[in-house]
Amino acid sequence: MNSNNSDYRPSEIITIKKDQAGQRIDNFLFTYLKGIPKTRIYKMLRKGEVRVNKGRIKPVYRLKPDDMVRLPPVKLEMNKPKVSANLNQVKVLEERIIYESNRLLIINKPSGIAVHGGSGDSYGVIEALRSLRPDAQYLELVHRLDKLTSGCLMIAKKRSTLRYLHEQLREHRIQKTYQAWVWGHWPEQLTEIDEPILTRRFANGDRKSVVDPDGKSSKTLFKCLKRTKKLSLIEAKPKTGRMHQIRVHCAWAGHPICGDSKYLKDESLVRKHKRLYLHAQRLKFKERPDADYEFVTAISDSFEQLLTA
Repeated sequence: MNSNNSDYRPSEIITIKKDQAGQRIDNFLFTYLKGIPKTRIYKMLRKGEVRVNKGRIKPVYRLKPDDMVRLPPVKLEMNKPKVSANLNQVKVLEERIIYESNRLLIINKPSGIAVHGGSGDSYGVIEALRSLRPDAQYLELVHRLDKLTSGCLMIAKKRSTLRYLHEQLREHRIQKTYQAWVWGHWPEQLTEIDEPILTRRFANGDRKSVVDPDGKSSKTLFKCLKRTKKLSLIEAKPKTGRMHQIRVHCAWAGHPICGDSKYLKDESLVRKHKRLYLHAQRLKFKERPDADYEFVTAISDSFEQLLTA
């Protein structure tokens, strides 16, 4: 490979600064290697092309001050179109910003838009916001929501804010509350599911999580809010952060979320709804040590329409 070719980003060695420490190596690379597909970054980590202090590391490795990170030459995506701030879907996001300070931005993400580009999506929320805020020096996702999940999504506008919020996430001090419509009548006594979740990766790049004894500890608190003839409106509070955790726990309990094409086995029930009925309704956290915040996002009309189902 000729790393001098202009189609390639040359190899380099990076010394991790104090304000970069604490984050996972995969998240660091997503930011540092903007424009490089996530699949390529994970392949680099898996094959040992990325080295930290001359050794191989896993994607979950957390960087330390003065770590020496070696990056291989990476092929660039040439002529990648920029996201236009004039696109209707991008302009809608401006209207869905529910809070903004010099540290943080919170948006009520609509269902159907990914949080970042890749895997068939030319752009996501983060790329769209960067087009809406061209003068912003720093915009990074604090956490993620599935493409089909709507609701509260936090974007840090400072590295120090990202680190502070990630610390709260690791220590389970950020309270997240979701609402979801599920099939069947959710039992009143089912208030907690504490079942391990394992994420499986497939050759086509797809991923799916399942309840499995070999998985990671996963816990979700539940409460039934309303019932119709066939459905239940539930509240879910995840105490851990596994991929698709609420969706997997609901399906395991025999009450899959309406519109969940990945975990709902009955195709006729999937087709019955046009979206995944899972909404990140509430966030409670500290933006800084002396500032407690709580935000509640409005639920779309489509959620209310299921009351007559």
